[in-house]
Formats: sequence, structure tokens, C-alpha cells
Amino acid sequence: MATDASSIKEAELASAAAVQIPPASNFPALKNDLILRAARRQPVPRVPVWLMRQAGRYLPEFRQTRSKYDFFTICRTPSLACEVTLQPMRRFNLDAAIIFSDILVVPQALGLEVVMVEGKGPVLPNPISEPSDLDRLRTPVDVEKELGYVMRAITLTRHRLDGQAPLIGFAGAPWTLMAYMIEGGSSTTHAKSKRWLYAHPAASNRLLDAITDVVIDFLVAQIRAGAQLVQLFESHCGSLTPELFRRYELPRLARIAAETRRRLGEAAVPMIAFAKDGHFALEMLAKDCGFDVVSVDWTMEPAECRRRLGNCPVALQGNLDPVLMACTDRDQLNQEVHRMLQGFGTRGYICNLGHGIYPDAQPDTVGAFIDAVHRLSESAAAAAGDK
Repeated sequence: MATDASSIKEAELASAAAVQIPPASNFPALKNDLILRAARRQPVPRVPVWLMRQAGRYLPEFRQTRSKYDFFTICRTPSLACEVTLQPMRRFNLDAAIIFSDILVVPQALGLEVVMVEGKGPVLPNPISEPSDLDRLRTPVDVEKELGYVMRAITLTRHRLDGQAPLIGFAGAPWTLMAYMIEGGSSTTHAKSKRWLYAHPAASNRLLDAITDVVIDFLVAQIRAGAQLVQLFESHCGSLTPELFRRYELPRLARIAAETRRRLGEAAVPMIAFAKDGHFALEMLAKDCGFDVVSVDWTMEPAECRRRLGNCPVALQGNLDPVLMACTDRDQLNQEVHRMLQGFGTRGYICNLGHGIYPDAQPDTVGAFIDAVHRLSESAAAAAGDK
């Protein structure tokens, strides 16, 4: 029986891998452009909403797919990545899809092994430990060769979405990826990687520049493949001091935004920056980097964010506590949505969680959250005179 099950899985994977990818052109007409309008601070009849990690372990349909295939096998098989991306779109009235992938595909493209360990998360068995280890990296990276499966998944998903909502592409930000590459996995302090910034500034700059080059190529390729927005995940921002952020990360983020736009010209799309625990970096991200949208975590007050940014022409995204997605109290959920809408307003705002959704989230609560955002923001937008 085990042999039969294995043969069935191999046949299913072979069938998935054989799916033909249509050209990255003649995409279906977009039926819901609310998130694009919000990112550009244009009037919207209701606030758009999507969730970081909206395709993932909290969904029974994802767990069923994951039981058959290794995590990175799903990432590297365009039809499987497409299927997982569409799962939450079938279940919920979301205003955007985000391609199923992982930020650590960039270290993989640079030549490092990354494995997903059950119950532990991503592990890099042979991380960078000394400056001389940088010579092990594969540079320059041919993004189409090493990461072309992501672009093919984007193109396929754009077609299969049939214009239901825009598709978001993404990448990890340089510091976050550097931290993973040196720590060898998740860390609460990032002490090893931070020590590099102090002890090996030249090597740190070399590594960050190598990552930045790949990220720019990757984002440009995703947009050309069909991504209609892109998000940069600076998940480890909070481990940096403001000075380290200014010295090492801010110039790279600004370069990513500027160079991506320059290379795309009129084909450029809105860009979102998410810096977890980056309270000190709000103004820098909004005013010095050139992102269209800054996403904030649940520890930041919406009204205070608006006050600090003043008339800065940037949209905001966030910031519900992800823990609430495991709760069943609908009154409490409505109150939190109302609080966010009051603080952020309905113009130039994309509703989201303050971080990725947790595995214990309840699908019914997720659906209720999305419906509450639409219902309550529609009334607020009408009162504000938006359409």
C-alpha cells in the first residue's frame, strides 16, 4: 500500500509539473482594482483587505496539499503554487492574492541550502559564518534560471485568477535575508548577524549588496511575469538599532525601490514595505525610500502613524493583531476593525494583519474579519464622500 501511495504522489507531481504555462500577456481584465487605487491614495468605495500568509497552514485545503508534497516542492511547481495561492481566494472575498512562495528562495538562488523542518521552520544547514564564506555564494545570480519557477507560477496564477483581484509578488529585504543566511534559521536576537555589522562592515556591505542585486532582479522579473503589486518583507527590522538601519539597510531599500521603478518605467507597480517592529523607521520608509505603501505591525497606533507622517504621500497598511483570527467574539472583532478604520481612515489605507496569519487561525473568523472590513469601511467611505 505504501508503494501504491508513493506511486500515486509521484504521478500527481509529474502531472502538476507538466502543466503548460501561458504567456505573460493578454491577462484577463481586472474586475477589482481597489487595492491598486488604495495604494495610490485614490478614493475607494470600501477599504481593500488581504492577509499576509493568507495561503497557509490555517486552511484545511492547504494542509491536505501539504500532506502530499514537501514545502519547497510546492514552491517550485508552478501549478501547485498557483493552486495554493487560489485556495483562500475561493473561500474568502479578498481584494488581493499573494503568490505562494518563500522569502528564502533568494538565499537558495545564491547557493545556500534551505530546508523546511516540521515544527521548527526554515533551516540553513551550512550558513555563512566567516567573511571568507562569501566566496561560496553564487554571484551574479541568473534570476530566470534559479527562480524562474516563481515567475511561471505568477503568470499561471494571473491567468487563473481571471481578473478576480490583483496578484501580489514579494521578496525578503536584504537585512532579513542576511540574518537568515548567518543565523542558519530563525533567531530571537539575531546576535550572530548583528555582530557581523559591527565586526565585519566591509563583508556585511558585500553580502547586503549581493542580496540587493538579486532582490531587484527578482522583483522586476515578478512584475514582468504579471505581479500587479510587490511587497518587501523586512521581518527582522526590530533587531537593528536606528543607526544600524540607517547605515546598512536604508540605502538598500531606497535602491531597491528606485532601481526597480527605473528598470520598469511605465510598467512599474505599487511597492509595499513591511518592517516588523520598525517603529523608528516609519518616517524613513515613507519619506526616504520611495515606497508607495508602508505596512505597520499591531504594536503601532494607526492615528499616531498618520500624525507622524503628516502630508507624506504614502498609503498605510495593517495592522490587526493576528491572534484575533483565532477568537470567536464577533463584537470584539468588529470593535477592532472600527478602531483601525477610525485611526487609518479610508483613503490611502489597505487593511491587513500586523504580521502573517498564525496556524491556529479559524477560517470562519477570517471570513468574518474580511466581511467586517468591507461592511464597516463602506459606510465610513460613503460618509467621507469617497466612491
